[in-house]
Amino acid sequence: MVTLRAFWNVLPKRYFSASCRAARCFSDVVIVGAARTPLGSFRCAFNNVPVTILGAAAIKGALKNANLNPSTVQEVFMGCVVPSGAGQAPARQAVLAAGCNVSTIVTAVNKVCASGMKSIACAASLLQLDLQEVTMGGGMESMSMVPYYLPRGDIPYGGIQLLDGIAKDGLTDAYTQEAMGCFADKIAANFGITREEQDKYAIESYKKAAAAWEACYFFDGIAKDGLTDAYTQEAMGCFADKIAANFGITREEQDKYAIESYKKAAAAWEACYFFNGAFKDEITPVEITIGKKKMIIDKDEEYTRVNFEKMSKLRAVFSKDGTVTAGNASTLNDGAAAVVLMTSDGAKKHGVKPLARILAYGDAATNPSDFCIAPALVIPKVLSLANLKTSDIDLWEINEAFSMVPLHSIKALNIDPSKVNIHGGGVSIGHPIGMSGARIIVHLVHTLKPGQRGCAAICNGGGGAGGMIIERL
Repeated sequence: MVTLRAFWNVLPKRYFSASCRAARCFSDVVIVGAARTPLGSFRCAFNNVPVTILGAAAIKGALKNANLNPSTVQEVFMGCVVPSGAGQAPARQAVLAAGCNVSTIVTAVNKVCASGMKSIACAASLLQLDLQEVTMGGGMESMSMVPYYLPRGDIPYGGIQLLDGIAKDGLTDAYTQEAMGCFADKIAANFGITREEQDKYAIESYKKAAAAWEACYFFDGIAKDGLTDAYTQEAMGCFADKIAANFGITREEQDKYAIESYKKAAAAWEACYFFNGAFKDEITPVEITIGKKKMIIDKDEEYTRVNFEKMSKLRAVFSKDGTVTAGNASTLNDGAAAVVLMTSDGAKKHGVKPLARILAYGDAATNPSDFCIAPALVIPKVLSLANLKTSDIDLWEINEAFSMVPLHSIKALNIDPSKVNIHGGGVSIGHPIGMSGARIIVHLVHTLKPGQRGCAAICNGGGGAGGMIIERL
């Protein structure tokens, strides 16, 4: 029997499926350009920059990376969870601001945190079916500009109440109205992921992000629409707490992970100062205006905003006895990312050198309150679609909505932790919810070496997750 991998080597079209139920002959899809903006901290550098401008910058950067004219793009999908009062069709605004033709078809995608990855998957599916030649997928979010909501109607006795748009539409479970962090707490407890593990992970995430950056240079609308479960009205962190408890993920484990994330991000940026660091090729600078002064933002902000000594002393945010804290959870941020996609034949036609090949993508879903474990469900699916094993993956990007999310996936799937989020993640770099699914793909494209494979996975509110495997060319 001819293996799937052999098929890929000898045929211009190959078996490829975004579903576990069926496979058919599809066109090969390659990534020819990938870029992202720097990530701004909440109400900092990008405080007054509309999400559409951030999205346009990422699209321009990806096209520049591909050496393509904006007029070649036929269709674009952009993730955005809380449009922050940007006006009608914000994705369309971003595409036109990037210089694309008015005939370019544009669709906005809202799959909460997985929006950016789902957008790339949608863009890839059109190419697989030979419906378009050049597509783009990405994500954008300005959490700083998300407004407070004032419900319509008569003003009741006692006055009016403003709803935080971030909490209502972004960070609260729609079914239980619990914060997403409450679920993280519960799952961490269930899986035995300790507070110490989470803090350690968070610290490492900051360190990795800082290290990666250093090499390059030598009812708040957010809560309402982005960070609150639509069913329980709980914050997403409440679910993280519950899952951490259920799986025995301790506070210590989460703190340790968070610290490592910061360290990795810092190391990656530090490398950017002196060498060709991890973020150098993926960043597209953004010009902002403060008063009468123009400034160029070309570096992430979040990884520098940490105090490791205070990490273990922070109180639990979502549950009295929880393990998820402000230190080992992701932060509120602004930014955008995008990729340019073509078929292999289309890349040859346009004279463009592919950067990476998409091997498989897919989704998984579970109970909304168990969203933190969803990455561990989607990863085996996409590995199966690509005919690969865990050991075949060289680098992993598992979004750090909370430190306990990658910690759970590492434990559940026996993944080598040294290959996970090697330059930090959502805890240390930042987590603009509509962008992150695209950011981790962009980072894999620019971090993998030729011939290496990377797997990206991201959980999303409502109990879902997206996953994608790429191979660097």
